[in-house]
Amino acid sequence: MTGRFEKTVRHGEDDGWGSVYDASLDGSMETTPSHPDTQVTEERARSILTRNDSPDVGFNLSLNPYRGCEHGCVYCFARPSHAYLDLSPGLDFETRLFAKTNAVERLREELAKPGYVPEAMALGINTDAYQPIERRYRITRDILEVLAETKHPVSFVTKGGLIERDVDLLASMAKDNLVTVYFSVTTLDNRLASKLEPRATAPHGKLRAMRTLADAGVPVGVMVAPVIPMITDHELEHILEAAHDHGARAAGYTLLRLPHELKEVWREWLELHYPERAAHVMSLIRQMRGGKDYDSRFGTRMRGEGPFAQLLQQRFRKVHARLGFGRLPPLDASRFVPPRKPSPQAELF
Repeated sequence: MTGRFEKTVRHGEDDGWGSVYDASLDGSMETTPSHPDTQVTEERARSILTRNDSPDVGFNLSLNPYRGCEHGCVYCFARPSHAYLDLSPGLDFETRLFAKTNAVERLREELAKPGYVPEAMALGINTDAYQPIERRYRITRDILEVLAETKHPVSFVTKGGLIERDVDLLASMAKDNLVTVYFSVTTLDNRLASKLEPRATAPHGKLRAMRTLADAGVPVGVMVAPVIPMITDHELEHILEAAHDHGARAAGYTLLRLPHELKEVWREWLELHYPERAAHVMSLIRQMRGGKDYDSRFGTRMRGEGPFAQLLQQRFRKVHARLGFGRLPPLDASRFVPPRKPSPQAELF
């Protein structure tokens, strides 16, 4: 598809979606699909911190170590951001990635500025900080070390079980109320997960990581995200129960969002895997979006409106109360210690 920001027009026949999301040409789950190699471009970021004023999210400050996400979640709201790079929000988003190799350098510069005021930082929001290429690049780990050193509060929302690797830092920071972690869980069905989020950590792996962090004293929550009508909505209560059993003490949910090019990607996936109910799924989505595929208005874009959306809210509130979910402890920004600026004479004393 032609990107919204491209100056040239391209025509193509096939972008490989069938090979990425279909288990085999005949729809059987017996054959493992091939997948294009991941290409990573190392880039030098000019700035590293992003600020937003959206009333729908619980943070003002964020940092994304990577652009694009190898998890390949078909429903990812961040896919359209790849259009800014003249790349496809489809296959390119999950195979043509960018690693900000100077992220730590830029972060230290920002934190050392005289006017910097510390507040909770969301790490890896647009794309997952613990996606598979983090094993090689370790940018998230390096950033976390800086935040631990400066006692800067940070929060995560992740689908990556790789976060278990950093339990040492997370547990230490948790003692000073400097970190919270939410796991994003869409389904507990391994087969469905392999279609929806083919390279994200499997559902049981997310629960295992949740338990590991909770046992280490890290405040853990769960986000049932996204809830997809007629595909995953029936799992809402089961996901919350499983997460609570594995140490989650706070919970939330968001409805499927289809901004910009994502609606085309989603429709293609839906027709491929659920042709018999595709029309019904899209009908329910439009009912919750004021008759459109997507409604970007603050206040409704995360939860939707109408009878089906109200039913989801009622179900969530009921199980939330039954299980005794509360809020994770507030993060403490008062302990922040600015990093020392590098000295041209090095560390003589």
